[in-house]
Amino acid sequence: MLKQYLSFKLSQKLSPQQIQLMKLIQLPTQAFEQRLKQELEENPALETGKEELDNFDDEYSDDTYNDDSDSENINTEDINIDEYLSDDEVPEYRTQVNNYSADDEDKTVPYAAGTSFNQFLINQLNTFYLNDDEWLIAEFLVGSIDESGYIRRPIADILDDLAFTQNIYTDEVSIRKILKIVQELDPPGVGATSLEECLIIQLNRKELNPNVELAIQILEKSFEQFTKKHYQKLIQKHNVTEDDLKKAISEIEKLNPKPGGSYSGGSTRMIEHIVPDFSIKIIDGELELTLNGRNAPELHISKDYNNMLEGYKNAKEKSKAQKDTVQFIKQKLDAAKWFIDAIKQRQQTLFVTMNTIMHYQEEYFLTGDERKLRPMILKDIADKINMDVSTVSRVANSKYVDTPYGTKLIKDYFSESMKNDQGEDVSTKEIKKILETVIGEEVKRKPLTDDKLAEILKEKGYPIARRTVAKYREQLSIPVARMRKEI
Repeated sequence: MLKQYLSFKLSQKLSPQQIQLMKLIQLPTQAFEQRLKQELEENPALETGKEELDNFDDEYSDDTYNDDSDSENINTEDINIDEYLSDDEVPEYRTQVNNYSADDEDKTVPYAAGTSFNQFLINQLNTFYLNDDEWLIAEFLVGSIDESGYIRRPIADILDDLAFTQNIYTDEVSIRKILKIVQELDPPGVGATSLEECLIIQLNRKELNPNVELAIQILEKSFEQFTKKHYQKLIQKHNVTEDDLKKAISEIEKLNPKPGGSYSGGSTRMIEHIVPDFSIKIIDGELELTLNGRNAPELHISKDYNNMLEGYKNAKEKSKAQKDTVQFIKQKLDAAKWFIDAIKQRQQTLFVTMNTIMHYQEEYFLTGDERKLRPMILKDIADKINMDVSTVSRVANSKYVDTPYGTKLIKDYFSESMKNDQGEDVSTKEIKKILETVIGEEVKRKPLTDDKLAEILKEKGYPIARRTVAKYREQLSIPVARMRKEI
């Protein structure tokens, strides 16, 4: 049975302006500059650069314009041009956040053109004699190579695609014949269908000697045992000495498992560029924080829009077109006012948040010792600056800070805490650093297991479980003991 009833409830909803502000805060420097450029293009009432105009009397800020022939009213009382027209050399908000820097005018990043990895391989195919069908097959195979340099699709799938998309009917033998030609391209190992094949291709390009020949035999006949580092089984199977095996493995370790990654001519690799949003310097033993000047644009309202409003006021007859125009002007002024205020709030939020993080981790920023990093979560900073955790997260997840110890992502300074044997809270980053040091100093012929690592950390005053050691080791991208073994 259907029933109707009324209920009251309270709910919080973000206004469109608040949502846009959150998006602005989240943007790193380069993305912010693109957003600023877009706003300047879309809103002609907004201008950039230092304002050198005289202050205007807002004579009509409280006026309502009426037309006897039309009941439509246009209210401009909430438009105060004086708020935006300023002849100050340095806007007030710039001095408030200490964000002026020498690179303020350096607003462009050079871009370099380059040849894509795929085109680089196609260009090499021109040096081979191929008939029309062979060329199409070779081109298709090159197009199937991923960014690591591998063809990961089965030959049978490639055969079907050639028939359906290129109208080329061939067989697997012919495709493998053309694949051998593709595998002769540079960088060595490109076009391989597996890691094993990739390494063998590279070894075959080397000058043959006993070490290289043994390395090829190991990869061809004992690849699984090699990957699992069963060295004693390899010695017995190939009837070699430990020293011979060590030299053969050394040859393999010199190879590149991702040949596509060695290509540096692509434009994507060329334009990778990180612009730090903050800079921390040590001056006379004190930390000094600055916000990148590129985050502090000088914005103001266009003088032309002030003149348009004044012209509307002085007009004796106000047509419908004029009313539509002044309504458009009002909308653009409102949007410009909001955007300028949002930029100010963004700068203030960024600076206050990073300043709090800097002082929270003061001991680290003064020394550069990661063991000095205090446990810090988003809520710690949010509580200190009276902001929401989500706001701090937006600042931390996408912003970089230039420090005397390198340019780091801000979120890297956050970590959970755990208690040591003295009951003191220590950062998990401190434990990871010690774990990394212990593993780095281990005897590689007999690497430490996770159980042994847990015992060593306990002896150093960090009582953590073996599974926690395993988790930290994986986060550090360190393999298990068996895979760290060397001969």
